[in-house]
Amino acid sequence: MLDLLITQASLPDGRTDMSVAVQGGKIVEVREGLSAPARETVEARGMLLSPPFCDAHFHMDSALTYGRPRVNESGTLLEGIALWGELKPTLAQDDIIGRALTYCEWAVAQGLLAIRSHVDTSDPRLLAVEALLEVKRRVAGCIDLQLVAFPQDGVLRSPGGLANIERALDMGVDVVGGIPHFERTMGEGAASVRLLCELAARRGKPVDMHCDETDDPLSRHIETLAFETQRLGLQGRVTGSHCTSMHSMDNAYASKLLALVAESGVAVIANPLINITLQGRHDSYPKRRGMTRVPELMQAGVTVAFGHDCVMDPWYAMGSGDMLDVAHMGLHVAQMTSQAGMRACFEAVTGNAAKIMQLPGYGLAPGCDASFVLLQARDAVEAIRLRARRLKVWRQGSLLGEMPETAFHRQVEFRA
Repeated sequence: MLDLLITQASLPDGRTDMSVAVQGGKIVEVREGLSAPARETVEARGMLLSPPFCDAHFHMDSALTYGRPRVNESGTLLEGIALWGELKPTLAQDDIIGRALTYCEWAVAQGLLAIRSHVDTSDPRLLAVEALLEVKRRVAGCIDLQLVAFPQDGVLRSPGGLANIERALDMGVDVVGGIPHFERTMGEGAASVRLLCELAARRGKPVDMHCDETDDPLSRHIETLAFETQRLGLQGRVTGSHCTSMHSMDNAYASKLLALVAESGVAVIANPLINITLQGRHDSYPKRRGMTRVPELMQAGVTVAFGHDCVMDPWYAMGSGDMLDVAHMGLHVAQMTSQAGMRACFEAVTGNAAKIMQLPGYGLAPGCDASFVLLQARDAVEAIRLRARRLKVWRQGSLLGEMPETAFHRQVEFRA
């Protein structure tokens, strides 16, 4: 007897009336019209069954600190960094853990079951690292939480920057991060990319580097990251996050760069909510959108995901952990309004993000983990349009949460 059988489901790839059979926390069969005895049978009635949402770029240590010590009035990246610098010395481990666990509750309710969070290593106490390692332990049954050692103040710009990252990796942090555009000079930025990629190569770690989060078209650290990836044989393990300067680059140079990034196997994570908010702040009109060249990168063969980046912190006052909000904004900013483009935006918060995070057992095929979300929508495009209600959320076959269906999709007859 099966543990769980879901029937009459629509899948993100367009298949309908599909059944998904679950045994021992794994998917054992996916096919149309399957009927079999099961301890629990759920009729999806044509609703969308999706793998869980994945956030490939987030900052959990700063989440839910909005207004502390004050609000970012300019709305710029640099004022946000300055505010975070003022807040860091006042942080307590219990506060970081409490805020992070609250956010994880929000995430599970939204069907967000995998998060890659950058954690600031610039504070030599590594307080945030200790806190988020504890959070990772506590939420392991519900959320795949990956941690990136992130030198917010610059690995070369701040004293002990490299040593702090080494200590964080020793403590159990998963990924090597960086922020080359915040180093003192372009030269030091390039040197930091080389240094951190060499560290990752020695340690056998992935790399996820904040790259060129600026409107300056001459910030080209993604080029250095692609070069070092090939030089060190790190293909498939390296990600450039943000890459917003690409939006302002000369088209001739960008065409060369797109090919280089694709050749190197470097993935890219755009953060639509934050990129559209922080970038272009120095423009009058016309204002640049700021988000990187998502459709062009995808067309070149680069794996592109979307991240939420921030929720109620010094950089962003909004957010609820809803990755469909992220996909919705990404669709608009990138003008990906074709059917294929909209489906690609859904993939950017599901399968592509899972690929970048190298999540084992992810997907809707036999042998994958029975982790999925039942959405009140008929397909991926409708899910984005409605920011669809999460009707049920499962993790390895266990129900984590459910929400009653609204009347929105029911047939209604109005009198003349």
